[in-house]
Formats: sequence, structure tokens, C-alpha cells
Amino acid sequence: MLNEFKSFIAKGNVVDLAVGIIIGAAFTAIVNSLVADLINPIIGLITGGVDFSNLYLDLSGTAPVSLAAAREAGAPVFAYGSFITAVINFLIIAWVVFLLVKAVNKLKDATTKKEAAAAAAAPSGPTELDVLLQIRDALKK
Repeated sequence: MLNEFKSFIAKGNVVDLAVGIIIGAAFTAIVNSLVADLINPIIGLITGGVDFSNLYLDLSGTAPVSLAAAREAGAPVFAYGSFITAVINFLIIAWVVFLLVKAVNKLKDATTKKEAAAAAAAPSGPTELDVLLQIRDALKK
């Protein structure tokens, strides 16, 4: 059972998946910082200082001063600003992944075209039939 586990872990796909998850986690932190520190302030400047992450609807009717105060008091809130921020994060991540996949596919296509051109330009040797005919002729002599 241990040997089977070792062979499973040693497979390239599992290692690739682990690397992808680690890079994805680091990338998520970068995107969160990008949204919180760069994009949201620009949107806030355009919208007159609105910070999406603090937008909420108080469901208790007590009208707390801020989202943090409402959560601290245990008041039920509908924190739609956090959702807007999560959607912005998702769209940025999806866009970057799309661009990466597009670049990788373009690179693969270019490599495939080069290999096909090299194969077409390479002199073709005798076919299997030609070799067999040569052997037959040599055996007749």
C-alpha cells in the first residue's frame, strides 16, 4: 500500500497539481491586494469615495455606524459590498487565467507549426516498401 502511494505521489500529474494549487494560492493573495489596494480606491475615487467592501444593508433596524460595528454587535447584515469585491476578484483572476491559457495555446501552436515545417522540409528516406524491394532484389542475386 505504501509503495502504491509513493508511485501515485511521484506521478507528474499529482506534482503538477500541487504546484498549481500553491501558485494559485499565492496568485489569489496578489489579486486580492490588487483589488483592495489599487482597483477599489480608483473606483472609490470615481464614485465619490465609495468603498465596496464596507457596503451593507442592516437587517436589524439598529443602524450601526459601520459594517465592522454591526458584525461586532451581532446584528444581521446583508454585506453586498464584500460580494461585489469577490466578483471583481473573480473577474480579474478569470481574465488573467484566460490570457495565460491563450498565450500557452499560441506557444503550443507555434511549436507544432515549427515541428510540422521541419518534418516536411526533412528529406524523406525510402519507404518500407522500397526497403523490402531492395532486400528482395539483394536476395535474388
